[in-house]
Amino acid sequence: MFVAKVTGAVVSTQKVDAMVGYKLLVVEPYRIDAAGRNALTTTGRTFIAVDTLGAGDGDFVLITQGSSARMTPETKQMPIDTVVVGIVDQVHVDRACVYAREASNGP
Repeated sequence: MFVAKVTGAVVSTQKVDAMVGYKLLVVEPYRIDAAGRNALTTTGRTFIAVDTLGAGDGDFVLITQGSSARMTPETKQMPIDTVVVGIVDQVHVDRACVYAREASNGP
């Protein structure tokens, strides 16, 4: 799993039947800042993820990729590689809170 930030959405009016009704989000994986270990920082990559939870722009989410993305009841029949499996409330590293949803507009 990875922590990622929702940075946008993809609109696709024509897609395989199994994906109809699901949002497609642009997500950008984040990592712990190596220098200070007190913040999240972007990895510079982006993915398209199927959202089954209702995440929104600017939310930090948990994503899973590969065959694991097709292991949820909602996605088992979908031809996907990335899925949102959680919406992040807080991230703690070395006993410090590096992200809190209610206190942040995001890094």
